[in-house]
Amino acid sequence: MNKLRKFLDDLKPNFEQGGKFHAFQSVFEGVESFLFVPNTTSKSGVHIHDSNDSKRTMSIVLIALMPALLFGMYNVGYQHYVATGQSGVAFWETFLFGLLAMLPQLIVSYGVGLGIEFIVAQWRKHEIQEGFLVSGMLIPMIIPIDTPLWMIAAATAFSVVFAKEVFGGTGMNIFNVALITRAFLFFAYPTKMSGEVFVRLGDTFGLGKGAVVDGFTGATPLTQLATTSENTVQLTDSLANPLTAWDLFIGLIPGSTGETSKLAILLGAVILLVTGIASWKTLVSVFAGGFVMAFIFNLLGVTAAMNIPAYQHLLLGGFAFGAVFMATDPVTSARTETGKYIYGFLTGTLGILIRVVNPGYPEGMMLAILLMNVFAPLIDYYVVQANIKRRLKRKLIQ
Repeated sequence: MNKLRKFLDDLKPNFEQGGKFHAFQSVFEGVESFLFVPNTTSKSGVHIHDSNDSKRTMSIVLIALMPALLFGMYNVGYQHYVATGQSGVAFWETFLFGLLAMLPQLIVSYGVGLGIEFIVAQWRKHEIQEGFLVSGMLIPMIIPIDTPLWMIAAATAFSVVFAKEVFGGTGMNIFNVALITRAFLFFAYPTKMSGEVFVRLGDTFGLGKGAVVDGFTGATPLTQLATTSENTVQLTDSLANPLTAWDLFIGLIPGSTGETSKLAILLGAVILLVTGIASWKTLVSVFAGGFVMAFIFNLLGVTAAMNIPAYQHLLLGGFAFGAVFMATDPVTSARTETGKYIYGFLTGTLGILIRVVNPGYPEGMMLAILLMNVFAPLIDYYVVQANIKRRLKRKLIQ
């Protein structure tokens, strides 16, 4: 590491003002900050001096995403071999299939997103922020595994430019960037975001060849719930085997890569809560709001979606993933302590409400979080105003 540090120190003058590569100063600083913790400190102004900078925060979130990511890669291979009738495939071969299937999506997501951020930072003569390190990972985890790469590139470019950079970059965006990417794909290419695209049927770099078995369906449990015309439904896996709540919790089912395993998501939640990156108030409130709304629908019981047990609603689709990794986003969520309860509860409530009332949008969590992103500043405003009025009233009484 010392040799690498010396190498960068020798190169640095070439990228500073007056150097022959000064036009790429932001790019050099971005690479340097990625490799080493900056040794500069603020000299004036109001600052909090601690070790929890944005780079460290993003690194912890990436670590928290690892269980869901690694399980998702295995599940991609598992679903493929189940669909093609190839039983008894070794663990590492199954995992390798999923890894190779997802790797191009990760490359495209990071390549397009970071490329735009580097260009914008150099154009504005700003430092490159670390925000997209998380968004670039989230995007492939919340979309179908068979989403064409050019669609991922187009959606990522749209979200980075119009949901982030136009607002001023990292820390200034109103909407969650990864969810804007998914929303862009959902509304622009709806046929590519449903059906059997959640299971990779073709091979991957020569791995996994096979014929699709009879009775196979790539529909996710959430899609089955949204498309049934009955007032009850038995959720099934790819081979029409009944699914239990335990199956939904473990996550060996069709779905977006990072959203199927609630166990892996729970591990990520523990990491975020222990390190203080995510607010437990927001997280608990999301699940509470979702459960209450689902329980109310249970009392009505008119459709299959209403009759699904309330706790199972929390295990379906991207509800848990959205609650842990997106609703708790400190940039786009409420920041006041009371506001976090309100924001989280309304997010969970709307997520289930959209899912049940409008089957055309079964993944209601995406729309619920984006809608609450808009209202988060308003919630904080009224919470602050209420605090001011309460203190003024107390002062007048004294």
